[in-house]
Amino acid sequence: MNLARIGLLVLLAAVFAAAPPLAAQEGDGPVLVITAGPRDYLFGAGGTLAAMIDAGREVHVLQFGNLEKDSVNLGPAQTSLVSNEEARAAAEILGVSEVINLGHKSGELAYISSSEMRNQVMSMVRFYKPETMFFPDWYINYIDDQDNYRVGRMAEEAPYGGGNYFLQEMTHIGFKGYSARFYYFYSPYRPYRPGEGGKGRASFKGVDISSTFDRKLKAVLALRTPNYRYAAETKARLESAGRPSKLLTPLDELAVDNLVTAFLTELAATVGARHGHDRAEEFNFLGSGPAIPQHLLQRARPIPTER
Repeated sequence: MNLARIGLLVLLAAVFAAAPPLAAQEGDGPVLVITAGPRDYLFGAGGTLAAMIDAGREVHVLQFGNLEKDSVNLGPAQTSLVSNEEARAAAEILGVSEVINLGHKSGELAYISSSEMRNQVMSMVRFYKPETMFFPDWYINYIDDQDNYRVGRMAEEAPYGGGNYFLQEMTHIGFKGYSARFYYFYSPYRPYRPGEGGKGRASFKGVDISSTFDRKLKAVLALRTPNYRYAAETKARLESAGRPSKLLTPLDELAVDNLVTAFLTELAATVGARHGHDRAEEFNFLGSGPAIPQHLLQRARPIPTER
């Protein structure tokens, strides 16, 4: 190695040593949301996504479930048809650019190969090239929704396949390996409990949604079929516990909307109080590491002063 190159390496090392390890900042690139169904991502991240859309970012939703089961007095085919129309209307209210429905049977994702599902996510990542991804947080305790658990676990593994040696058929046709830089894990229907946020490399992040909450609520209220089933189940559980509610009798559209509004409002306020906002959402957040690689910082040395 010649003296000029040695001198250049010493100079670069000194610059790296003097500079602080800055974390990369999230930009204005595309966003890809992974979800089992529309209620999951709208309840868990709708306000944050609305704010990103308002900032000019494209948001795409990759939905795994066909929504065939979440209804009252409707058959699977009709439930799926109506629910997906409502899901598209809700996404349009929020400002989502596109919803891709993969059509797997809701409630039965355990029967689908996780490798098949992971490959579908990796394919869409290569196509959309998102800067940021959202998916259900499968690390939360006592999750009772198996679709959320399996979608979240699979989606978290998908970025590991960002290299060209995975899905070589996609690489061959021109969709080269790609991975997002920022990841939001969302808890759809309840606040995080102590010990569930900010473990390992993740940071516990609260996002103020005071300015976008009304749009989030309007989008969720568009999901009339699953909302009615939620209200019917709530009414039945209260009655079986000997605590019937006059607010759910009769169980009409107004009663359903009031129940969903009350739930979302309390959820946003509870999370907001934790983070110092009027209304908020919270996430386990993973961002890019330091801008200067640690192995360079470890070997960096200041330029010796002349004697």
